[in-house]
Amino acid sequence: MKLRATLAIVVMVGAAACAARGGDGEWIELFNGHDLTGWTPKIRGSDLGEDPLATFRVDDGFLTVSYERYDEFGDRFGHLFYEVPFSHYEMRIEYRFIGDQVPGGPGWAFKNSGVMFHAQNPESMLRDQDFPISIEAQFLGGNGVDDRPTSNLCTPGTHVEMLGALVEQHCISSTAPTYHGNEWVAVEFLVLGDSLIAHIVEGDTVLTYSHPVIGGGQVNGFAPSAKPDGTSLGEGYIALQSESHPIQFKQVLIREMPSGAR
Repeated sequence: MKLRATLAIVVMVGAAACAARGGDGEWIELFNGHDLTGWTPKIRGSDLGEDPLATFRVDDGFLTVSYERYDEFGDRFGHLFYEVPFSHYEMRIEYRFIGDQVPGGPGWAFKNSGVMFHAQNPESMLRDQDFPISIEAQFLGGNGVDDRPTSNLCTPGTHVEMLGALVEQHCISSTAPTYHGNEWVAVEFLVLGDSLIAHIVEGDTVLTYSHPVIGGGQVNGFAPSAKPDGTSLGEGYIALQSESHPIQFKQVLIREMPSGAR
């Protein structure tokens, strides 16, 4: 019953948001299909803006995470940050996994990527920091045998609430299906500042949570000043991951809500 109540809230909030926009909210293409204008890479071991092995690039109109120039992964976790923060919005992403995992990538990172939101300013990340303090919507692909639902929740340096209780577990599985092939998968997110967040896969709500705050572990090499535990997360940057398995993004769209104007 609690889960049904939570999903009902998501539906009502989404309907209210549509009414507030009057149907006139415009979708903005964060990825223009041609180049990485508006995006900045942060690769572990490199300074902000440096991507010496061309991890992030555009191939055939797709935003591509590639490891063609890597001999081995070397824990060079990367994130591609969009240039401005957001607070209240809807986001649409289409992705597909391609190719093989780069040698040296961790086992858990097979067909593993994601999008970070409410992330810290990339300028506050240190050179050897592995993940930004953020909320992660984790994208997973199947191995042909095991269940590996996509659009899960992971919390590097953060916590959230589910059903009114603080959750300190790092990753929470969604109710989404497993996609074993290299097909395109469409995901959406409803992000309402520091209140409610919903993950939606192919039109179905698969995970909801609320009240994200800074706290917990799973982030290495950060500046202590960037992690004031207990601070509410109501806005932040959006970033796409590179975690050792090639992936492509067809579109990254966002539609801000009036209460989320910067």
